[in-house]
Amino acid sequence: MTARTITILGSTGSIGQNTLAVLDANPGYSIHALTAHQNVELLMVQCEKYKPAYAVVTDPAAGERMAELLGKADLPTQLLHGEDALQRVASDDPVEIVMAAIVGGAGLESTLAAVQAGKRLLLANKEALVMTGDLLMQAAVASGAPIIPIDSEHNAIFQCLPPVADGLHHSQMQHVSKIVLTASGGPFLQTAVADFTRVTPVQACSHPKWDMGPKISVDSATLMNKGLEFIEACYLFGLQPQKVDVLIHPQSIIHSMVHFRDGSVLAQMGNPDMRIPISYGLGWPHRIASGAASLDLTALQHLQFSHPDLDKFPCLRLGMEAARQRGTAPTLLNAANEVAVAAFLAGTIRFSDIPLIIQQVMSEIPCEPAPSLAIIRSTDKQARSFANDLIIKDFCR
Repeated sequence: MTARTITILGSTGSIGQNTLAVLDANPGYSIHALTAHQNVELLMVQCEKYKPAYAVVTDPAAGERMAELLGKADLPTQLLHGEDALQRVASDDPVEIVMAAIVGGAGLESTLAAVQAGKRLLLANKEALVMTGDLLMQAAVASGAPIIPIDSEHNAIFQCLPPVADGLHHSQMQHVSKIVLTASGGPFLQTAVADFTRVTPVQACSHPKWDMGPKISVDSATLMNKGLEFIEACYLFGLQPQKVDVLIHPQSIIHSMVHFRDGSVLAQMGNPDMRIPISYGLGWPHRIASGAASLDLTALQHLQFSHPDLDKFPCLRLGMEAARQRGTAPTLLNAANEVAVAAFLAGTIRFSDIPLIIQQVMSEIPCEPAPSLAIIRSTDKQARSFANDLIIKDFCR
């Protein structure tokens, strides 16, 4: 069998590293490109092991360091720089599969480039879909690019729906009464709201079930991760917000459920291990080894479910509101959240300030239609500037 060729956008992050771990167990793949922003030491280790045709570094100073490292090595890998290079390695002719694992809005253009080029997109960068929404899905229909979600919840829904050749399930959704996204509740599910003002970045990044990067870990702690996933689900599966539900499930064993109109409910279960959805995306429509431990049902205690407290976790409510508004609302939400989370991780604002900043940005900047990438990028820039000014003026500790 001819090796399948893959580009990993964000290979030094958690999803990127787990993708390489799955590839280690499945020899039928070759790596076209690996990319990083600043972590060139790890990128160099990966290049030495996998010998990709290209390595891309987007930070200029880190790119100079990577050039030094590659200059000392006897490798076939060519170094490229910047956002244009990300788009190139996501759309190059030899590439069949693109893992989009760059965190945040920085992965937007390269993700869209992969879809426009008709590549199979393994979508771990939820922010790209949150920001572009209809644009990305329309591009997938036009190019025939299958989109396989890698978020465990959307991947679970994908697995529960009837198989389709192009990976786009919109035509199948007439049989669905609703989908249910599950959420672990994060590290502060049992923490009093009054204590949120004292939460530290270390505490917010200590997720009880999943091992993730700092930004996604904070999003999970605020439940903004679920708010973004709510928006993502509406776009991916062509559903109105009233047909998407969220349940707190602290054990993270059932990753999501699909309720069908005949009364049947299908759920996907598995240990909380990102190698499972990654392996499904790589092997689709077949299944390949993930390296994850098999689920032992006899070892499980009770599985618990409850409705989320939207007063305690307003970020989820804000995500639901953005899904209902559509247009530029999801872009405003995402931009404000990225700025606020970065400020919290830097110690500039309190954990409890994050939803207040997002709420104010969404209140002050009008939601408009989003027919083009230029409008989306302009809105993103405006929201980030407003959020930064707001933090300096009203929220700096």
